Amino acid sequence: MPKTPVMQLAVVGHTNVGKTSLLRTLTRDSSFGEVSHRHSTTRHVERVRLGTASQPVLDLYDTPGLEDAMALLAYIGQLTETGPALDGPARIELFLSSNAAGQRFEQEAKVLRQLLKSDAALYVIDAREPVLAKYRDELALLNMCGKPLLPVLNFTHSPQQQTSAWREALARLSLHAVICFDSVSPPEDGEQGLYDSLALLRQDHRAALQELQAWHQQQGRQRAQAARLQIAGLLVDVAAARLAVRPEQAASELQHLQQWVRQREQACTARLLDIYAFDQNEVSAAEVPLESGRWSTDLFSSEALADAGIKLGSGAAAGAAVGFGIDVMTGGFSLGMGTLLGGLIGGTAQWSRRYGKRMLHLAQGHEELTVSDAILLLLQARQLHLLEILRKRGHAASESIQIADIAARQEQLPAPLKAARSQPHWSSLAGDRHLQDPERNRCVEQLAAMSALHD
Repeated sequence: MPKTPVMQLAVVGHTNVGKTSLLRTLTRDSSFGEVSHRHSTTRHVERVRLGTASQPVLDLYDTPGLEDAMALLAYIGQLTETGPALDGPARIELFLSSNAAGQRFEQEAKVLRQLLKSDAALYVIDAREPVLAKYRDELALLNMCGKPLLPVLNFTHSPQQQTSAWREALARLSLHAVICFDSVSPPEDGEQGLYDSLALLRQDHRAALQELQAWHQQQGRQRAQAARLQIAGLLVDVAAARLAVRPEQAASELQHLQQWVRQREQACTARLLDIYAFDQNEVSAAEVPLESGRWSTDLFSSEALADAGIKLGSGAAAGAAVGFGIDVMTGGFSLGMGTLLGGLIGGTAQWSRRYGKRMLHLAQGHEELTVSDAILLLLQARQLHLLEILRKRGHAASESIQIADIAARQEQLPAPLKAARSQPHWSSLAGDRHLQDPERNRCVEQLAAMSALHD
């Protein structure tokens, strides 16, 4: 049985209504086309293909903006006022063969020529605009091509949106299948609704469009899981970190450990942006919390903890060394010298491998620096908050990511992080020899699964 041909879909509408922005979000490619507030930014027809792993499904054509439909309708009326009666597509063909199609109405001609070759069209509307006569003229012009039209209301999250007025106006023109799809903040089921509506317009492409939906949903689940694993890996890495120092070196080593934690968070942030195909530069600006992959609100500040609703305890680290604890042994127990040496002599081989080096350090007068529970909770809150934003962000968004109202999702460390506390060899701070430890991987996966429950 032959495969269904790739569906040809023209994306049409008035100039500057967000046609290219819609395509950026549908393709998850923020570099597609050119987006600007200037009129007629798109000057030529551009194609982009969507498909599954096994086959192409949809060719989308970004077209120039319509600017003077009223004048073009009048011109077509003059062309056809004498001679035999012509249907809509024939009248459009007559216009396309005229000199005006390459001169005065060159942009409109590119749109109509592409629409005649397409199976259907998305008519993109800026929902912030009032319903004006020029838009009715555009719809009259496009309907002359004889192809199914699916109106797409863009920028529907704006306070200025006039969605109800547009729905009513479109219904008067017998266009009842209308999609709300904000290209900056697309709805969670936005793609599904769009493809479902297209399938109703073109039943011959229904099966392929459903396969495309299933593919996108699978890809979305895989992205989310990859992101959760990255966050869980960061948290386990930092929770397991322990730095043995002499008391006189504590101040400088604290700075070293702080810098390492910042770099690990920065690396995780960069990886999340990569997973969701956002460029680092798209989410960086001097006035927002995320700067060149970093958070401008420093992780080790009481302000950052307060913003997240996390209370920093009154331990030894509170103050100049915000976010760190000074531990003597796992769980904070203080052991005497005899106990330390007895443990080394009488412990099992496994016990000695795990704790022997640490106890020797402690016996020699070292202290252990660890990252506090409060900082771990803040790390978790920040990264999960960023993940939530990226999952809801369209690739047409031009404003930098705003991180606000970060709230910790729990007041105590989850069990996997408590377990990681006693495994300093699980941290990259100790080198990468044990980063593929099966027990460590299980801990990361368990923590990632727990965060998925909050989605």
